Amino acid sequence: MHAMVLNNIGEPLQWTELPDPMPSEGEIRVKVGACGVCRTDLHVVDGELPNPVLPIIPGHEIVGRIDAVGPGVEGLKVGDRVGIPWLGHTCQVCPYCLRGEENLCDHPLFTGYTRNGGFATSAVADARFAFPLTEDGSDESLAPLLCAGLIGWRSLMMTGDAKRLGLYGFGAAAHILAQAASMEGKSVYAFTRPGDTETQIFARRLGADWAGGSDESPSEPMDAAIIFAPVGELVPQALRAVRKGGTVVCAGIHMSDIPSFPYSILWEERKLVSVANLTRQDGIDFLGLVGKMGIVATTTCYPLQEANQALADLRAGKFDGAAVLVP
Repeated sequence: MHAMVLNNIGEPLQWTELPDPMPSEGEIRVKVGACGVCRTDLHVVDGELPNPVLPIIPGHEIVGRIDAVGPGVEGLKVGDRVGIPWLGHTCQVCPYCLRGEENLCDHPLFTGYTRNGGFATSAVADARFAFPLTEDGSDESLAPLLCAGLIGWRSLMMTGDAKRLGLYGFGAAAHILAQAASMEGKSVYAFTRPGDTETQIFARRLGADWAGGSDESPSEPMDAAIIFAPVGELVPQALRAVRKGGTVVCAGIHMSDIPSFPYSILWEERKLVSVANLTRQDGIDFLGLVGKMGIVATTTCYPLQEANQALADLRAGKFDGAAVLVP
């Protein structure tokens, strides 16, 4: 197999030839058809997430077909098309797992961070954490749904019955979520980098009722806001923009420090919450609705060998939607 490997934090990924991995008990091996490039991959490569297992193959939005099955695997077989997400394994015995909160597991493994991921031609995964996929849609179009889509969906669930929804940072996750929210009859307010009129046009095309810079105020108070951009300064802005009793959801795995803000913008029962990882039920629920909702991910594809360029372009915001690597 070949892979783009992170050997040291802050260094470019290296194109590497490796022995074909073999699945162990309860594992499958997948021939990778496509792997999305997520902002979390940037956080891993840039050292913003602690204690990665190095060397590591990044990538956790994997779509491919099973080409080897380890002992003890049930319900999956060679040839099946599957998706492999960020949450790669949980202990099943800690208090959080026993309460059905596996996204908060005390002893998890994460794809592309603490176990090898999908910036490669092959990937091995815990079969219990692989989602069966239908034959609908291309590998490239489905890959961003495995994290950007799932985290967006979990974030949306935290906003309850909000009708006016703000999305701060209109990248991979927000462009998928905007479609789902619009189809549910919600009014979507898209906040981009100040002056980024092209992304604002893109947001309106996907159903946003309003689009402007993150330094602007919406035309009316919102019921809820989801912050995808890893920028702590957006938290006070979002709190000021939601109504009394409104909710602000921090959806990223990493965010710069949140500055001090007056209690008055949190008062009146506004809520500030975070989203951590995902559960397998999130995947079942969301992926089951994608076809019915007609959600389509906008993608920019790169050959696997150009993973470093894809990461650089993501960091610079050079494309709409999501980047995807294709072996």
